[in-house]
Amino acid sequence: MSSENAFHRLLSQNRDFASKTQSTNPDLLAKCAQGQSPSTLWLGCSDSRCPETTLLAAQPGDVFVHRNIANVITPHDMSSQSVIYYAINYLKVQHVVVAGHTSCGGVAAALGNNVVGGTMDAWLMPVRELRAQLVESGFFEGKGDKEKGVMLVEANVKRGVDVVRRNPEVLRAMRERGVEVHGVVYDVGTGELRELEVGEGEEGVRKRMENFKVG
Repeated sequence: MSSENAFHRLLSQNRDFASKTQSTNPDLLAKCAQGQSPSTLWLGCSDSRCPETTLLAAQPGDVFVHRNIANVITPHDMSSQSVIYYAINYLKVQHVVVAGHTSCGGVAAALGNNVVGGTMDAWLMPVRELRAQLVESGFFEGKGDKEKGVMLVEANVKRGVDVVRRNPEVLRAMRERGVEVHGVVYDVGTGELRELEVGEGEEGVRKRMENFKVG
């Protein structure tokens, strides 16, 4: 199928979606037109195999979304930080989910220390640095490439969770209204999400609040 035909097929599918939704759930789109109040902010990867609304069996308006290559979350990226700020302060989301996935091309490039080109090498630097830390710590010792890939995906998610939890707006929302931050990995081969253990204990929470609270 040509790229032009693929595009028009998507337009046709959109018309089907609109018609079906109006028929089966006539109030949904009218409600969306009035505004949004999602419960969840999803920080995921741009990969076409990981459409959050689809894999969560969610509806339009359920999930506020930010996606980038390899779900890299840093405190210096104005795009993700702006999304977090808006979601926490204006949409009042209750859950923030950092989501990685299996067979991630960005993670594979970082794991193999491969040159991607353009701005991608700079963008993937945080994942490369994480890989280097894991190699130096012996974390990968005795593991095959596939297992290393999953381990790096998980480590990248956990680091993203840590970055989100240190965000001053998130810290305040966690303290004042119990906002929760989660880490998950999506298996593109099975369609299933797996929640990661990202608990930090009371002492960890106390230290984070003490070290990163602003104001």
